[in-house]
Amino acid sequence: MVPAAPFLLVLFLALGAHCLATELVPSRCNLSGNWKNDLGSNMTISQVNEKGDFFGIYYTAVSSTTKKIEPSPLLGSQKLPYQLYQPTFGFTVHWTFAESITVFTGQCFVDNDGKEILKTMWLLRSHVKKYEDDWEAT
Repeated sequence: MVPAAPFLLVLFLALGAHCLATELVPSRCNLSGNWKNDLGSNMTISQVNEKGDFFGIYYTAVSSTTKKIEPSPLLGSQKLPYQLYQPTFGFTVHWTFAESITVFTGQCFVDNDGKEILKTMWLLRSHVKKYEDDWEAT
């Protein structure tokens, strides 16, 4: 017959260690899928490959051009998922309807409710015809 007190202590330690471990490890953030920002722009990112590379489509809801806005290709890279739970990443969008390219860099987070959130910064570079106009291109 096994004494109850040591058995309960072992069971409690096993359950307690499991709960503690799940609280210390953040949820894994996955870049693959559909994303939408506060302005209504959206993008779809393909599956991130084993090297951290991905591609997709970006559709912006805002633009200063008078041309019709069209979906534009994106190409990017992230820290490999097994290295970070909330990875940093970067991607470039080659706008199909404008003479410009935008680069984004950011990090993927998981909030306390389990919602994945991308926080990014971006830099847009427009084409200019001469060196003297470089100041207005970025």
